[in-house]
Amino acid sequence: MTAKRSFSSQHAAFTVLLLGALTWLGMPQAHAAGEVKAVATFSILGDLVRQVGGERVDLTVLVGVGGDSHVFQPSPRQARDVGQAQVLFSNGLGYESWVQRLVQAANFKGRHVVASQGVEPLKANSTDAHGHGHAKAAVDPHAWQNVGNVKRYVRNIADGLCAVDAPACTEYRRNEQAYQAQLDQLDAEIRTAWEAVPSAQRKVLTSHDAFAYYAQAYKVRFLAAQGISTSAEATAQGVARLTRQIKAEQIRALFVENISNPRLIEQIGREAGVKPAGALFSDSLTQPDGPAPDYVALMRQNTRALVTAIQGVGR
Repeated sequence: MTAKRSFSSQHAAFTVLLLGALTWLGMPQAHAAGEVKAVATFSILGDLVRQVGGERVDLTVLVGVGGDSHVFQPSPRQARDVGQAQVLFSNGLGYESWVQRLVQAANFKGRHVVASQGVEPLKANSTDAHGHGHAKAAVDPHAWQNVGNVKRYVRNIADGLCAVDAPACTEYRRNEQAYQAQLDQLDAEIRTAWEAVPSAQRKVLTSHDAFAYYAQAYKVRFLAAQGISTSAEATAQGVARLTRQIKAEQIRALFVENISNPRLIEQIGREAGVKPAGALFSDSLTQPDGPAPDYVALMRQNTRALVTAIQGVGR
């Protein structure tokens, strides 16, 4: 699909969304007394809001478990939820390209908290397998892959909840402090896990370029079959170049992602003679009975999978 056609289809979709939202917004708005009506854009961010907000927050998550925020199209019902919310939490850094249109369509009048505010953004990688560089230095939005950045997210979330629910601010700050301690422990665990892997072996191929912040924080090199958005399509030339690089650098740890079609990684693996090692969780949590039902579990699971795969190859 060309960029022009894509823009036209998105514009049409949001026109329908606006009409539906206006209908919904005419209905009564009600929620339990004492609760804060909140919306988070995707499941990982939703978990962070729950950690801080606890039972005082009535939370709606727009892009649910297994969903892909890069290509998400909100429904009229979701526009109603946004329109009735007191506070909206988004990632920012260009991750939710649709969020401003949604805010306008929903006539949202509450507080919009950009969770990544204050995080130092990374530029997107200059080249990848979809065959072109990012000449305008697009920003990588996947900042939550560095636990240190999530500490900033959590602070911003607590600030936002205190702003809309001042009587409960002490509770939110208490929850924030407890969760910050969990994040400190998580960060230390990840660093300890990587100490067992020689620097020269810390090389991984993933489906799309979602792990640059993890790479920077924990000194791991990631190659990606797609760019920072899953909507970018890999070219034959880009795949061939990546396959040659995998062979030349003897990269043996290949992973699909829980939000991506595995066929591209499987194709590259066949051509490079490397079998994919499993799945990483990049942009979405899993169901409660899955391996990554919350942010801390996601980071532990990814680290465990990465280290195990690389150590298995190195033996």
